[in-house]
Amino acid sequence: MLIKNKTLAHLAAAILAAGSLTLSAAFAQDATTTVVEQTTTTTVVSETTTAPAEAATPADPTMEQRIADLEAYVNNSARTPDVASKIAGPGPGHNAWQMVSTALVLFMTLPGLALFYGGLVRSKNVLSILAMTLGIAGLVTILWFLCGYSLTFSGGNAFIGDLAQACFNGMLPGNVGAGYYWISDYIWAMFQLTFAIITPALIFGATAERMKFSAVLLFTAIWMFVVYFPLAHMVWAVNGFMCGPLNADAGIKAIDFAGGTVVHMSSGWSALVLCIILGPRLGFGKVPMPPHSMVLCMVGTGMLYVGWFGFNAGSALGADAIASNAFTTTFLCAATAGFVWGVVEWIFKGKPSVLGFCSGIVSGLVVITPAAGFVTPASAMIMAVAAGIVPFFAVVYLKKMLGYDDALDTFGVHGVGGTMGAILTGIFASPSANGVLESMNLMDGLLFNQLKACALTIVLSVVATTIIALIVKYTIGLRPSQETEASGLDTTEHGEEGYLID
Repeated sequence: MLIKNKTLAHLAAAILAAGSLTLSAAFAQDATTTVVEQTTTTTVVSETTTAPAEAATPADPTMEQRIADLEAYVNNSARTPDVASKIAGPGPGHNAWQMVSTALVLFMTLPGLALFYGGLVRSKNVLSILAMTLGIAGLVTILWFLCGYSLTFSGGNAFIGDLAQACFNGMLPGNVGAGYYWISDYIWAMFQLTFAIITPALIFGATAERMKFSAVLLFTAIWMFVVYFPLAHMVWAVNGFMCGPLNADAGIKAIDFAGGTVVHMSSGWSALVLCIILGPRLGFGKVPMPPHSMVLCMVGTGMLYVGWFGFNAGSALGADAIASNAFTTTFLCAATAGFVWGVVEWIFKGKPSVLGFCSGIVSGLVVITPAAGFVTPASAMIMAVAAGIVPFFAVVYLKKMLGYDDALDTFGVHGVGGTMGAILTGIFASPSANGVLESMNLMDGLLFNQLKACALTIVLSVVATTIIALIVKYTIGLRPSQETEASGLDTTEHGEEGYLID
C-alpha cells in the first residue's frame, strides 16, 4: 500500500509524534491534497480474529509501523501483524458506513417490504402483511441473539457453525475481526441480522392472504435453523463449503457478494414450494384480486431501492472502492431493469404499468445482488436487460402456464431472478472489479461452481421447505378456515382494520 501524496505522510508523522491518530481531524486539515491508492481485494467477511497471542506481548510499533497502520485504515485492508496497534478498535469511517448500511437494510424490511407487499394485497389483508414483517423481525432477532449468529459464523465445520458465541458470548463492541478489519464485531453481527430478517419475510409474499400468522412464525423458526443458518455459513463463513473468496479448501468455490443464493434463491424457491403445498387463494382464477394500493407499492419499492445500497454496497464491509463499485452497479442495474420491464410489458400487454416498473426495479436489484462487487458497470447493464425480460415472462406467463398461486410473485422475481443473477455472476465476474477473484484463483471454472452452488441451494430449499411445510400443516395447520380467509386476515387474525371508513 502506498500513500501517493507526501502531504498525508508528513501529516501522519506529525500526528503520530504528537501521540494522536484522530483521522477525522487529520483529514480536516488538508483533505483536498490526499490521494490514496486503493488496493483492497477482499470483499467477503473474514472470521480471523485479531487478538494477540497469549504467549507473547506485541511489540510497541515503530513510527513506520504506525504509519502503515494508518495506511491500512485508509485502504480498508489488513493491519500490521504482531504489532500493538494504536487504533486497535473499529475504524470510525468504515464502522460508520457499516452502521448506516445496517440501518438501510433494516429499512428494506421495515417499512420497505411491508409497504411493497402490503400495497399488493387486498385491503382486507394489508395488516396481515405488516404483522408478518413485524413478527418475523422480532422472532429472527431473538433466534439470532440466542444461537443463530453463532451457528452461522462461529467455528464449526464446512456446513454449520457451533455454539461458542451463543448469546454473543465473548463479543465486545470494541473488538474487530469477526467481520472485517475495521468494523466492530457488534455491528458485523447486526448487519448480518438484517439479512436474516428480510430473507424469510420475502417467502410469505407467495402465500399472502391465506396463511395463519401462527403458521408463519412456526415455519420461520424451523426454516431459519434448517435452511438459512447452514446456507449463510456455507456461503459466507471463512470455513464455509461454498465460500470461494475466503476458503481455499471450499468444496464449491463459488462467489456471492450480497446474497443471491443465501437470500433470494433460498426464499424464492422455498416460496414456490410453500405456495403449492398451501394451495391457491379462495376464488383464485375466478374473481379479480387486484392490488388495493399501487401507491403503497410504489412507495415501498422506493424504500427497497434506497435500502438496497446498504444491502449491496454495505457488503464491501467498509467505505472503499469495492463499495463504490457495488453502489454503482446496483444503481445502474435496478433503474435499467425497471425501464426494460416497463417496455416489455408495453410491447406484450399494451400498457406500461406502475406495477411493471416496480417489479422490474426489484428484479434488477435481485439479479445484481450476487454480482454487485464482482462485475463492472458495463456488465451490470447487460444483466439489467436480462433482469427486465426473464422474470417478466416468469411472472406473466410461467405462473399462468403452471397454475400455481404465487400471490406477490416471490418466485418469479426472487427465485428466477436470484438464480439467473448467480449464474450471470459466474459469466461476468471480472478481476478488474475485484482482485480477490485472482488472488484466490476463482476465475477458472467459476461458472461451473456457480451452477453447483445454485443446484445445492435449490435442493436444500425445496427439500427442507417441503418437510417443514408438512410438519406445520399436520400440527397447527397452515391455513385459516374458509370463513376467516373470506373475511380477511386483518380482523380475524389481528383484530384490526387497515382502513376505517366513517
